[in-house]
Amino acid sequence: MNYYMEVLTKKYAQFNGRARRSEFWFFVLFNVIVNMVLGFVDGLIGVQILSALYSLAVLVPSIAVGARRLHDTGRSGWWQLIAFVPIVGVIVLIVFWAQDSAAGENAFGANPK
Repeated sequence: MNYYMEVLTKKYAQFNGRARRSEFWFFVLFNVIVNMVLGFVDGLIGVQILSALYSLAVLVPSIAVGARRLHDTGRSGWWQLIAFVPIVGVIVLIVFWAQDSAAGENAFGANPK
């Protein structure tokens, strides 16, 4: 929960630096949980407004934490655009996000471990 709140408050639109795997994946986990709950509530009220507003609210922090995670593996945040390649792009991006940090300091900063 701390990683989720840190990304939403302190690092809302911070695209520079590096993010550890735990920071990224806990943010993704809590996003999925919140979206599921809001989707359920939206289903009860019959209008998909809550999940849409939440998705818009976390769009920038999601892109930012994804870019910082790619920085941690030694790649540019622009690699997120590979997700637009059907099927293969998303798989490649998930593999990049799941890889271990680049050892030591890289062009994007010191290792956050």
